[in-house]
Amino acid sequence: MKKILRFLSYVLVAALASCLTLVIMPQGNAAAPQSKLDQLSALIQERFIGEADVTDMEDAAADAMVAAIGDRWSHYIPADEYQAYTDRMNNSYVGIGVTVAPVQDGTAYEIRAVTPGGPAEEAGILAGDRITAVAGETVEEIGTDEASNRIRGEEGTFVELILERAGESMTVSVERRTIKTVVATGRMLSGNVGLVTIKNFDERCGEETIAAVEELMSQGAEALIFDVRNNPGGYKKELVEVLDYLLPEGPLFRSLDYLGKEQVDESDGDHIDLPMAVLVNSESYSAAEFFAAAIKEYEKGFIAGSQTCGKGYFQVTMRLNDGSAVGLSVGKYFTPNGVSLAEVGGITPDVTVEVDEETFAAIYAGTLDPMEDPQILAALNRILGK
Repeated sequence: MKKILRFLSYVLVAALASCLTLVIMPQGNAAAPQSKLDQLSALIQERFIGEADVTDMEDAAADAMVAAIGDRWSHYIPADEYQAYTDRMNNSYVGIGVTVAPVQDGTAYEIRAVTPGGPAEEAGILAGDRITAVAGETVEEIGTDEASNRIRGEEGTFVELILERAGESMTVSVERRTIKTVVATGRMLSGNVGLVTIKNFDERCGEETIAAVEELMSQGAEALIFDVRNNPGGYKKELVEVLDYLLPEGPLFRSLDYLGKEQVDESDGDHIDLPMAVLVNSESYSAAEFFAAAIKEYEKGFIAGSQTCGKGYFQVTMRLNDGSAVGLSVGKYFTPNGVSLAEVGGITPDVTVEVDEETFAAIYAGTLDPMEDPQILAALNRILGK
C-alpha cells in the first residue's frame, strides 16, 4: 500500500510543479488556502482505511517535486540520509576504517582495503578478510545494506564482527572512530613524471593535492599527470585553491547565479612551471571537468581519457524544517575563457583512449596498476614524447 501512496504523491507533485495550481477548500466562512499536496495528505490521514506513514509520503512528494523540474543535478536528501551526505562532503565518517564490497552471493562483505592507522588495522583486520556477521547477526540474514549500517555507529562505541580468513572464523571487537578519507595521493611514474590522483574536490582537496604535488617535486618530478577520472566534483573553493597553486595570473572560474550576479575567481602570479596532463572520463563531473578545462585553456597541459558529461550548473544545499535538505541548482558556471561545458557537451580529450568495461571497473575500484592503465600510459607517452 505504501507503494501506491508513493506513486500518488509523485503524480500529484509532478502536476503541481508543472502548472503551479493551488487548491482552495472552503470551510465555513473562513476559507484557508491549501495546496493540492496539503489537501491530499489531510484526506489520507483522516479517511484512509489503512495505515499511512506521513514521513514516507512527504519524502516521496519532495523527491518527486525536485525531479519534476527536470534538472539531473538537483536532488532531495531525506533527513535520515543527511548525515551520510555531510560525511561524504567532509571526506570523513564514523566507522572502523575499511573499504568493503559485498560478495556475489550476499553472504559476506569482503574487505578490499584497511585504512592505515585506523581501528580496523589496530584490531588486526586484513584486506581479503570477509565479514560474515555483525553484532551477532549474519550478513546473510540481515542483508549487506543493513550490515553496512550496523558497522557504522556512534563514535567511541564498539562493534563485534565475525571474520572469515583462510577458511577459519575469528571474532573481533572494533571501536568506531572518525575516519578521514584520503582525498589526493601521489606516486612517481617512469621518466620522472608524477601521478596525482584526486578523488573529489570536497573538504581538504586543496591541502592534500598541493601536498602531493610538492612531495612529488621533492622526489624529482619534472612533469605531472592529474587523474580526475571518476571524480564527482565538489566545492568551488577547493577547486580554486588548487588552480591558483598551479596556474599563472588570470581568471580561474566564472559563475552566474540565479539573480544574474557574476563572480570571477582569479589566480595570482605564483604557479608551478611543469608540463601537465589531466585524465578524465564519463564519470568526471563538475569541478573535475573545470579543473581539466582550466589546465588546457592556460596551455599548461593536455587532456587524455574519454569524453566527460558536461555539467554546467552549481548547487547549494539547503536544510528543510524536518532535517531533510535539497541540493538545488542555483546558477551556472564557466571555464576561464567563459565556455559553458553544458553547451558544448563536456570535454573532448586531446588524446582519446576508450577502455572496456572490465578495465573501467578496475580503474574505478583503484585496483589497476598505473603502468597497466591504458589511459595513464597514453598520457605518459605523450609527455615523454613517445
